[in-house]
Formats: sequence, structure tokens, C-alpha cells
Amino acid sequence: MTSPTELPADPSGRPFYQGLQPERTALAWRRTSLSLTVGALVAARVLPHFWGAPGLLIAGAGVIASVAIIVLAHRRYRTHHHRLTSGHFEHLGLPDGALPALLAGTALAAGIIGIALTATL
Repeated sequence: MTSPTELPADPSGRPFYQGLQPERTALAWRRTSLSLTVGALVAARVLPHFWGAPGLLIAGAGVIASVAIIVLAHRRYRTHHHRLTSGHFEHLGLPDGALPALLAGTALAAGIIGIALTATL
């Protein structure tokens, strides 16, 4: 009998349960990217009214960053899913920090732009 904090052993011998953590993580990244895209599109509608062409460029950069995040997240999911299902478990390793860093930088930039917009009103 397993304790409540332990999962029972996978009968196929794989080091993960197919359909659990990698897919949930990929879906979370998709939701995050979608929310960034919506925020950038709203900024594309609002910022040009206050800042003109520079506001449109800033919003465009937000759209590009959100698309980059979804592309990197999808590539990250495919890479790790392939590693987990290929049977080569010795080189799984941890993913790099590029994706979380890009997300943090985008969120920080959005916050700074929001403060700057509020200050110029």
C-alpha cells in the first residue's frame, strides 16, 4: 500500500504517468500566453490613443513576446514529452530558464508601461 503522498508504481516502468504533469504544464503555459496576447491586443487598442505610434510599437512588442512564449512552451513540451516516451531517461535534466525569464520580463515590462501610462494621464 502506498502512502497518500506517493503515487503507485507505473506498470510500464516509465518514470512518469502519461497524461499528467507534462500536459497540465503545457496547458498552463498556453493559458498564460493567451492572457498575455489579449493584454497586448488591448494595449494595441488603448496605447496609440495616448502615445501615438510608440504606443502601437510597444503593444506590437507585447504581441511578439506572447507569441514567442507560446512557441517556446510548445517546443519545450514536445522535447520533454519525446524524452519521456523515447525510453532514454538518463539525460532528462531540467529545462532551462529562458521561458520563465521571458515571461517575467514581459510581465515586468507590462507593469512598467502601466505605471508610465497612469503617470502620463
